[in-house]
Amino acid sequence: MDDLSTQLLAHVKGIWKYRWVAVIAAWVVAIAGWFIVYNMPDDYQASARIHVDTGNVLKPLMQGMTVAPNMQQQVSVMSRTLISRPNVERLVSMVESDIKSPGAEKNKLMVNDLMKSIKLNTTGTDNLFTITYNNSDRDLAKSVVQSLLTIFVEGRDDNSGSPAALRFIDEQIEGYEKKLVTQENELKAFKQKNVGLMPQQGGDYYAQVSIALENLNKTKLDLREAERARDSIRQQISGDEPVLLQAEEGLANDVNPSSIINVEIDARITALSKNLDTLSLNYTDQHPDIISTKRLIAQLQERKIEEAKRMKERGGFVDPGINYSPMLQQLNIALTESQAKVASMRARVEEYTRRYNDLKSLSNSVPEVEASLAQLNRDYLVNKANYQELLKRRESAKISDKLGSASKLMSFKIIDPPTVPETPIGPDRGKFYSIVFFLALAVGAGIAFTLNQLRPSFHSQGKLREVTGMPVLGTVPMIWTSKEKSNRKQRLYALGLSLLSLLGSYGILMVKMT
Repeated sequence: MDDLSTQLLAHVKGIWKYRWVAVIAAWVVAIAGWFIVYNMPDDYQASARIHVDTGNVLKPLMQGMTVAPNMQQQVSVMSRTLISRPNVERLVSMVESDIKSPGAEKNKLMVNDLMKSIKLNTTGTDNLFTITYNNSDRDLAKSVVQSLLTIFVEGRDDNSGSPAALRFIDEQIEGYEKKLVTQENELKAFKQKNVGLMPQQGGDYYAQVSIALENLNKTKLDLREAERARDSIRQQISGDEPVLLQAEEGLANDVNPSSIINVEIDARITALSKNLDTLSLNYTDQHPDIISTKRLIAQLQERKIEEAKRMKERGGFVDPGINYSPMLQQLNIALTESQAKVASMRARVEEYTRRYNDLKSLSNSVPEVEASLAQLNRDYLVNKANYQELLKRRESAKISDKLGSASKLMSFKIIDPPTVPETPIGPDRGKFYSIVFFLALAVGAGIAFTLNQLRPSFHSQGKLREVTGMPVLGTVPMIWTSKEKSNRKQRLYALGLSLLSLLGSYGILMVKMT
């Protein structure tokens, strides 16, 4: 372990001996490498995603009549032959305007380059394809992917339709048209013959009878409730006055004087109470105006009680404000409203009774009409559904006839159109700058180590004795003068500054990359 440490220390001292050579070499390698990395062309990647729907149009349309080709196999063949030389040559002719230096030789080279550079990746059974192409020209990369998408979608043009299937569907449509016209005339005649007996939107006959009876019973119940409410209001108006009884009980039980009605005194008390509220907003309870107002209110309330007692002692209690009672006025208004409600309920009962009787009178004819109408509608709806389905299939057959080749039996959907990021995806200059930096340090250290091996020096008595085999009598130390020490210190500062400058340059390049 000690020998290893000694050897390592010796190598370090040897490298230190040629430190300036190492620093200069590191600077040269770093500057050259960084310049090369800086001038590397940008790499832009254009990409697009497309989905191939292999749903066969003719297969559900002509079940049992035709055999649809294997669409998955067709998709596999298309994906493998897409980047064939004929397609790539066609692609080059489509993007020739974007090539800066067009020409036969240039196009030939570009065909070879495109066949190697274009990537077509698939997710397997999902039929989702991703087309990617990298180029230093951003616009050219996008044009290549766009043109390749066009070639992929266009496919071949072959007239391989199914006219026999179209003729068959047309014959079926013509037959169903005649059936529908005949059934529509029958429905029209049936409805004209049975006007007034046709079922409504509420359901069949028995459902309408049940609803009519339920509405009639509910309306009768509402009428009874309204009549009882009206009778209760009449009893309150024609019976004993509750205000008089309350006043008599108040005199007997010394309740609050506010239960006794005296129009004149109540008006004065109300005015004083409002004045008291206004004064309370501006003054405290100890203010003379507030005290005097409260005293007047208390005196008026005592006066009400005394006048009520005197009137009772004279032979009966007569409330001077009975004709002005708000309760009596409210009862009269409520009585009027309840009478109007009772009249309205009676009209509704009469109308629901008439409807119910009309429906009961049709108990024999309406069910027969409903059954006949249901049969006619059922046949008509079945034929109409078949007719509409045939119309849809005829349109599908026309489209499939225009599709032509087996590749046209597929539908293409561009998931992501051709896009190119604003910033290039490569080269990763930050990584290359770092590689160049560490490589420069390694090259500098390696050159210094190589020079030390070519021109070795001894750094210890033991090493010298070991190599020469001769005894070492002593060593002469180096005595540095002040000037030499100063120069040595300056050289160390210069060395450190060089290394820091190299590190700083690397840091600046990395900051610019971010």
